[in-house]
Amino acid sequence: MTNPSYDNLFTLIEQLVMCHSPSGVEGEINQFLLEELGKIGVETWCDRADNIIAKIPGQSTANPIAITAHKDEIGAIVKSLGENGRVEVRRLGGAYPWVYGEGVVDLLGDNTTISGILSFGSRHVSHESPQKAQQENTPVRWETSWVETKSSTAELETAGIRPGTRVVVGKHRKRPIRLNNYIASYTLDNKASLAILLTLAQILKNPTVDVYLVASAKEEVGAIGALYFTQNQRLDGLIALEICPLSPEYPIEDGDKPVLLIQDGYGIYDENLTNQLRHSAQQVQIPIQIATLSGFGSDASIAMKFGHVARGACLSFPTQNTHGYEIAHIGAIANCITILKQFCENYSH
Repeated sequence: MTNPSYDNLFTLIEQLVMCHSPSGVEGEINQFLLEELGKIGVETWCDRADNIIAKIPGQSTANPIAITAHKDEIGAIVKSLGENGRVEVRRLGGAYPWVYGEGVVDLLGDNTTISGILSFGSRHVSHESPQKAQQENTPVRWETSWVETKSSTAELETAGIRPGTRVVVGKHRKRPIRLNNYIASYTLDNKASLAILLTLAQILKNPTVDVYLVASAKEEVGAIGALYFTQNQRLDGLIALEICPLSPEYPIEDGDKPVLLIQDGYGIYDENLTNQLRHSAQQVQIPIQIATLSGFGSDASIAMKFGHVARGACLSFPTQNTHGYEIAHIGAIANCITILKQFCENYSH
């Protein structure tokens, strides 16, 4: 049975997902975020690292905190233009071609977006053809994949397709679907977390300290935006919003219970800040899960590792098929909003 209280959140995530935002070419999502934050009426700006930042004034200007959700998505990047409109691409962030499958991708040219087909080659072949190995022995790799555009070299150049052009899943393949109380889509990592930020910007009115809501840039290629922000803004604590991978190796249940991370591939999170989030969840009677992850990193853990913040935490929601066609319970996303509102309104240094 579908919970109608999740409808608005689903719609907001859908709007965010439909904005292309490959790492470093994030103008489309920037425009949407600036427009939405403008409607809310909070102080908002874009910094030199392309972060979109909203400031919620607190009762005290001392010991400010920040909540980040990265706005970039994984995909591919053009390596070279070949003959007959064939384009060679390589990964951008943690993307795998077999996750997307053969189908439409959008090449975000400097002047025009051109659609092409991510291609792996015909299947009606023998061992004389190199792609035969992909059917039987080896995974599909970017080096053995390509994009067919059926455009001339001149047409590609006119569109501004060049080495470095970003490639993402075609927009018509991106639109989320509803599976009862779940949302399924590409790029829930981290568009669903942006929906949490936007909702907080609307409902958070009187936090105990200044709160910076940061839609961070280029996280998937090294947390570049968060590192710039935390280097230039003194913070008492940083909370990253993220997806949490569902896998048999982690004791995490699917459903509407958010997950607090204790450790990831970059190190441990701050115990005191994490405990404050746990306490906030208890106060609003939301069950929460605890986990340690290995192949994972967030704005907060990376900023801590580089010494930009003393205290970091990561609040996340369980997600299937991470870095693929992701599935998450809308209730877990909604519960993150409730927990963070309680946390900000009762934060103590």
